[in-house]
Amino acid sequence: MTKRTPNNKLRDLVAESRWTYEALAKAVRAVAAECGVTLRTNKSAVEHWIAGARPQADTGRYLAVALSRRVGRLITPADLGLAAVAEDEHDSIGLTLGADPLDSLIPMWRHELDRRRFLATSAYSVAAAALPLSHVQEIAARTAAARTGQSMGMAEVAAVRDMITAFSEMDERHGGQHGRSALVTYLRDDVAPLCRGRFRTDEIRRHMLSAASRGVHLLGWKSYDAGQQGLAQRYYLQSYALATESGITGHDGFVMRTMAMQGLKLHRPEHCLGLAETGLNRAKGKVDAQTEALFRVVHAHTLAKTGFRQAALAEAEQARVLMASAPGDDVPFWALAWGPPAASVYSRTAKVYETLGDHQAAAEQYARAATARPAGTYARIVALDLVAGAEMHLKRGRIEKACTTWSQAMDHMDGVRSVRTRKAVKSMRADLNPFRARGLRCATELDERAMDFLATA
Repeated sequence: MTKRTPNNKLRDLVAESRWTYEALAKAVRAVAAECGVTLRTNKSAVEHWIAGARPQADTGRYLAVALSRRVGRLITPADLGLAAVAEDEHDSIGLTLGADPLDSLIPMWRHELDRRRFLATSAYSVAAAALPLSHVQEIAARTAAARTGQSMGMAEVAAVRDMITAFSEMDERHGGQHGRSALVTYLRDDVAPLCRGRFRTDEIRRHMLSAASRGVHLLGWKSYDAGQQGLAQRYYLQSYALATESGITGHDGFVMRTMAMQGLKLHRPEHCLGLAETGLNRAKGKVDAQTEALFRVVHAHTLAKTGFRQAALAEAEQARVLMASAPGDDVPFWALAWGPPAASVYSRTAKVYETLGDHQAAAEQYARAATARPAGTYARIVALDLVAGAEMHLKRGRIEKACTTWSQAMDHMDGVRSVRTRKAVKSMRADLNPFRARGLRCATELDERAMDFLATA
């Protein structure tokens, strides 16, 4: 029988974390759950790992993420002394910000197209969420090359914007799982070479990098919609790097805003307020009123989540005032990631009220958000706003109104391939259980419709 060698690296990091083995096992299970995996890791498993046993499948990577969150720095499986596996060396791809974000994106795209599991099952990294706040990027000097020779102009930028808009509209109509490989291929084969090409002016180059950032941001959103939160975060980080390199005022802050939203959704608030505040400060007074409102309303949500009730309400009101003050302003291409700004402000304001416990006001804002977007173009997000509104009605004890609103949401879900819509329907069924058991007709009929949807979606 081969004698195992104790894993001293793992032992030392567990000691540094000051976690008991039971607490560490619980944290590993929680990370796995975020990736859609159910583990039965327990105290005995941790003891076996420290004694030299290797965690099975992706468990070692979940262990690394759990310890990263605890000690406040990025830890990989190699740092834990785990035996190398084929993809361990790639675990940090996309989690760092280098001189050229394309150098990080190209291997990510290669693994995406090859359907490699390590990216799809990667977990959200709290350590990486802090990177944009401390990152002072030394931009790769491509400006000189951009100014030499006859090359691309704004027509090429417009073409990239048009294509990314088409992908974005497809995403909203049909869900994040539709057209993802095509978007990866387009960004890799067409957009990346353009970003490394030569431009007639530096201003044109900046707009091309900004357009590329928006495309990578969309890949992050598609990954988010598929429940792949770690992969989404990596794309957001590289979108941030491209936006930073572009130098377009406010664009880097907008990606920070998205990262704050992701952290709030995942109940990982460690850096959300800092991300939202920094993003707002990079845009405040420098962008149009509608775009500034988008920054302010996310800042309001982070304030609400961190207990600053009055400041949150004041910031949400400021966002509303800004929206009303200049409805005809031109909004930058990168700020239109989720369609009409007013709808995004209503939806995020609803989340502020929901966080603060005002379910009636939240329901009203979700309803406004759902009607502020063209339903044909934004089927998925309209459906999810209606689902959220139904949940607010339920919290107020209005089950019939909740069923009506849920039914309206499902009207928009046909043809949408989205993990989030499926989860919303499953959650709805759980909420309906006690009412169906009591024989409430609207609950029974809606549950039957939900079962049919889940069977065919």
